[in-house]
Amino acid sequence: MSKGQSQSVQAAASVATIGFFDGVHRGHQYLIRQVAEEAQRRGMATTLISFPDHPARLLHPERQLQLLTTPPEKAELLALQGAQHLVLLPFTAEIAQMSARQFMEKVLRDRLGVRVLVIGYDHRFGHQRSEGFADYARHGQELGIEVVQAHELDCQMPDGQSVSSSFIRKALLAGDVELAAKCLGYTYFVRGQVVGGFQVGRKIGFPTANLLPDSPDKLIPKGGVYDVGVVLEDGREAHGMLNIGTRPTLHNGHERSIEVHIFDFNGDLYAENLEIRFRRFIREERKFDSIDELQAQLKLDEIACKS
Repeated sequence: MSKGQSQSVQAAASVATIGFFDGVHRGHQYLIRQVAEEAQRRGMATTLISFPDHPARLLHPERQLQLLTTPPEKAELLALQGAQHLVLLPFTAEIAQMSARQFMEKVLRDRLGVRVLVIGYDHRFGHQRSEGFADYARHGQELGIEVVQAHELDCQMPDGQSVSSSFIRKALLAGDVELAAKCLGYTYFVRGQVVGGFQVGRKIGFPTANLLPDSPDKLIPKGGVYDVGVVLEDGREAHGMLNIGTRPTLHNGHERSIEVHIFDFNGDLYAENLEIRFRRFIREERKFDSIDELQAQLKLDEIACKS
């Protein structure tokens, strides 16, 4: 898949869709498959148009973002979908002020060569997102862009909700990483570098690697103990357990840490880059009356992860 920036122009007419695609979840994947099918029928290329940074960073800089995927992760996941072109369009003040019609004309048609636009069933774009599908279709007729409405993924979650990035965020913040994986179509992961820690775990038989996530915007699941897969920097895969929390038994303050203990592993991981894959939530973090009680619980946690 080729990547383009805002100044790029696709040489050939294409079938495209546009979205932020946070998480590149199953709903996004279904939409992209529909775009690919439309392109194949028409003998055109497939183009995915997204933004490297969330529009909220420009529109609401005071907000703390909680993203399912960092820009590099999203580009990597979108590349797996098989489209010919991926355009990462910087979300600028100029674009933010464009109406849907102006965006379709100046960016989609004139700059990117889009001839067919497939719209997600609930997607809106343009200044203040004030228009809907009927408006896009009307603008398209005037501009020479055929607008097609995509079907919704037929996969209802608990409470009848549809698969969405916001639903997945809620699941992760509740610790339900298994439900998140069902919605994503893959195991939720966090990447980061191993940094110096308190090194108490080594003294009680559970040495840990203290992970600093690649981006402060990356959503970290609810605090607690998790069964996780670990991908080491050299590509090897391992099994471990991870704790997210403030280590209350050890009185280390209120700063959150992300610490992973890798089973049957000997070696120094300091400064290495790891990928943590969240498999199951094991238990809440809690304060124990002694280090011995904590150590006994960690042994039970290990058994639960390995079972």
